Amino acid sequence: MLILGILLFPVYWMVNVSLQQGGAAAMTPWLPIDITLHGYAKAFQDQGGHLLTSLIVASGSVVFSLLVAAPAAYALAVFRVRWANAVLLAILVSQMIPGIVVANALYGAYTKIGLLNSILGLILADSSAGIPFSILILNAFMRSMPLSVLEAARIDGAGPLRTLVSVVLPMSRNSIVTAGLFTFLFSWSDFLFALTLTTTDDVRPVTLGLYVYISGFISDWSSVMATSVLASIPTIVLLVFAQRYIAAGTTAGAVK
Repeated sequence: MLILGILLFPVYWMVNVSLQQGGAAAMTPWLPIDITLHGYAKAFQDQGGHLLTSLIVASGSVVFSLLVAAPAAYALAVFRVRWANAVLLAILVSQMIPGIVVANALYGAYTKIGLLNSILGLILADSSAGIPFSILILNAFMRSMPLSVLEAARIDGAGPLRTLVSVVLPMSRNSIVTAGLFTFLFSWSDFLFALTLTTTDDVRPVTLGLYVYISGFISDWSSVMATSVLASIPTIVLLVFAQRYIAAGTTAGAVK
């Protein structure tokens, strides 16, 4: 309990400061005696657009990543693809490339094709982390699926696409939820791509908005902490509702 209390103390302090009158965080009382929602009102006013941008980018990254990863994982797991293991190894190695290298390469490409400061550009950039991870998660489960189920679908006249949509994807629900959730977390917490690929305030995720917020002269820490609380809510809610799918999805395919 002591260790848990130490780990959760920063969360408590964040909520505590967000409910206090504006001022220095170090001078905040240990308990929120004079509770006020001024910080949240200020956070919605200054960072509401950034929160919406993050939500759109993260949701778009989930949809795009799963649309690409599910068929790719299905092809590598079910079809007799030559060098399938080599492809999976290459996907795993791609996860080890430093993000700054990818961000710099995307900056040069985006400058030429006009995707800087765009929602689509951020979705594609964040998907570069979500797609490889999703392929690995989904492929591990699909390889453990009983071949008899797939053969029964073929006997009934279902083609590869129909088998994927009607049989494989419903059976892969846990893995899909897991892959989608982690992709959402990757995108929601992204800072590097947001910093590199956005140069204006028009398209700015909340991570970068909060950074700019803090880097200025801030005397109202309640609004800063309120923004942090608001930015934490979507991930907490998703983790609470999807935890049983995550536990099943991350272990799927481990034992055949």
